[in-house]
Parts: sequence; C-alpha cells; structure tokens
Amino acid sequence: MLIGVIADDFTGASDIAVTLSKGLTGEGGLRTTQYLGVPQHPATPDVEAGVIALKSRSIPAADAVEQSLAACEWLLDQGCTQIIFKYCSTFDSTAEGNIGPVLDALTTRLQAKQVIVCPAFPTMGRTVYQGNLFVHDRPLNESGMEHHPITPMKDADIRRVLAQQAVTPVGHIAWQHVTQGSEPLRQQFASDAEVKLVVVDALSDHDLTIIGIAAAGLPLISGGSGIAQALPHNFIKAGLAQGGSQEQPAVDGLSAILVGSCSGATRSQIEAHQQHSAVLALDIQQVMQNNITADDIVQFILDHQADCPLVYSSGDPLSVKKAQEQYGQQRISQRLDQLFGDAARKLVYEAGIRRLVVGGGETSGAVVSALNLGSLQVGNEIDPGVPALFSHSDQPLALALKSGNFGRRDFFRHALSTFGGDNHLDKIE
Repeated sequence: MLIGVIADDFTGASDIAVTLSKGLTGEGGLRTTQYLGVPQHPATPDVEAGVIALKSRSIPAADAVEQSLAACEWLLDQGCTQIIFKYCSTFDSTAEGNIGPVLDALTTRLQAKQVIVCPAFPTMGRTVYQGNLFVHDRPLNESGMEHHPITPMKDADIRRVLAQQAVTPVGHIAWQHVTQGSEPLRQQFASDAEVKLVVVDALSDHDLTIIGIAAAGLPLISGGSGIAQALPHNFIKAGLAQGGSQEQPAVDGLSAILVGSCSGATRSQIEAHQQHSAVLALDIQQVMQNNITADDIVQFILDHQADCPLVYSSGDPLSVKKAQEQYGQQRISQRLDQLFGDAARKLVYEAGIRRLVVGGGETSGAVVSALNLGSLQVGNEIDPGVPALFSHSDQPLALALKSGNFGRRDFFRHALSTFGGDNHLDKIE
C-alpha cells in the first residue's frame, strides 16, 4: 500500500477513494479499497491506496484523535509512505471541532513539518482564496453552512478557525505563489523548517494538481478530496504504480434509497425523484414517538419495488429547527441513525436488497456501520465525489453514499443506473 487516507466520515471517504482511483485524466489512478472502520486484518497485496472511513467528524475530540491514530498505525503497518487526513470541503468544524486536534496528533506521530491544509473542491464550487473558503461566489459563512444543524460554520477564514482548534502554528500560502508552479512550491515546503499547518489557496483543479505534485514525499497532507487528484501521479512517475482503471461488476436485484440529509440539494433531488417514483417521508414526531419502525420502512420498500422506492427524513431548515427545539438535535440524530441502520440491515440481510443508495453523511455512516461490510471495492464515479461501491461478499451489494450537497438533480435515478441490471428506469424517465 502506497497511500493511506483517514476520512472523518463515510461519504467523504468514498469521495477521496474515487479521486485516488481515477487519478489524472489519461494516466489513471491507484487500485483503491475503502475500509469501513479500522481493519482487523492486513490489506490484500494488490491494494495501492487504502481509505479508512471513520465516523469521527462530530464526536468528542479525544475520541476522534484516538480513532485517527489507530487508523494511522494500521496504514503505516501496510507500508504507506504518505497519509492524508480527509475532511469535508466545507470544513464542517466549529471552534471546538476535531480537525485541529487530529492534525496535531498526526503531525506529531508522523514527525511532519509542513502539513498542507486545503479543503478546496472546485468542481463543487469550493475554493480557497487568501485563506478563506468560498462556496461558489459566497464566503462559507454566508453559503448556508452557517445554519448547519451539527457544525454551523460562522467564519470563512480557515486560518482563524484552525488556530482556535490546533496547537500547531498555522501558516498560509497564497494563490499567487501556487501559480508559480509545483517546483517552487515544493522548494517552499522543503525550505521552511518550522512545523506548521499551511492553509494553501486553490481556485481550480489545475491549482490542486500543482499542489499535489509539489506534495510528493510529504508524510502528511490534509484537505478535501480534490487535494488527492495528482497524488497517484507521483507514485506512477516514480515507478511504484502502473496506473490505469479498474473494472466494476454489474449488480442486479432489488433496490432501496434511504435519505437523511437536510441540504437544499438533497431536498431538490427528492422533489425530482417523487415526480415519477414512490417516496415515503418520515414524520419526526412519529419517529420520536416510536410509531415508525424499521419494519415499516422495509415493507414500503418491498411493496414499491417497481417504482424505485425512496424513504427520507429530510426537511426544510425551519421544520428541522422546530423539531430540534422540541426533542434536541442529538436525540433526533441518534434516533434517525438507529432507524436507518436497522432498516438497512433488514433490507440487505433479510429482504435481499442488492442495490442501496444513501443520502447524507451521518445517515451513510449509520447505514454502513449497521451493515458491517468491512471493505468496499471502488467503482466508477456516479457524479463528482460519489463513486459506485461494491462489497466483497458472496452476495454482492452495490452502494452509493452521497454527501448532502453532492449530485445532479436526478441523482437517485442516475445512481441506480450505474449499478447494472434491471433498475425499473422506464418508470422514471
């Protein structure tokens, strides 16, 4: 294994896994496997990039550090010479958040000097300029992320947010320096002896390619998935990997779509899907009073197989806020995670679902944790940042784990179409 990734949620892990798998256009990437939690056994010899998906974004910082260090040790044992700490391209980390403490711990463990901090993902409109994170044309704290129910982002200046969390000093490399090219940037990393976390500006995929090539040999890198797009090139150029692409299997069978995101993009995708398909909205009041069970979700899914069934708990910001005021955000999240996890387990292991699409980072984490799949093969990219994933079991399962803000408007239909087999797509044209 050449590159190891520690991802703080499951959708983010899928995002960077497909980035490493496809590499630069025309060159190909690395043979990539996604692990659901820290593995208990060694990786198979053919794996060139291993991505460990944790559910550590919003847990106590000490727990996040412990899990991340355990993941780091396993990756080092597999032979990794470069570690990436992957977090969301909208940073998703308040002043009390986990990104800084985890970076402190990994920096110390790996004896890293200059550690890149770059959450940019230009394909999805996330860019970093003068140390500030933008979503399209708006600063992060004016993009809607300031209303996030778990990690509201009140400051777009990544340097300032990180300095509140981390002990390691925070530096900055401006876009004007990035555009000078990979070699001057590499020399800048090599010449600065001070240990620090360096927020690096990036406005385009070309900027990320420059940064990635300059990062060759750095033991620790951090950022969104975009930071990884040129990293396979470094190993291919060094003769340590051959590049190319992997074949993906076709999976036929019953399908289900489970959605727990409240983002505007997800709500639009649900609206598009329900125009031609079966959709069940979960009422939070009924959920919290235990009047809706996993068996109810399973029955709806099975009864509507001909209509690409989707079950969701998403809602507009006002209704979400009212529910949180009544029951508390943590109680609602825990109950929904349990409900979706139980439903997914019954759907796959009892009802025979073979194709499963999940919307929302927290919901994806709950579902894959409940399924206990161990590891997943990374397939083709469905939409930017969202790959098709396949279990290694005798009864193959095709998965798509979508972050809330990702995906085209007809994402759910499109995701099913990438799995192969009979998708009943004639019902939703």
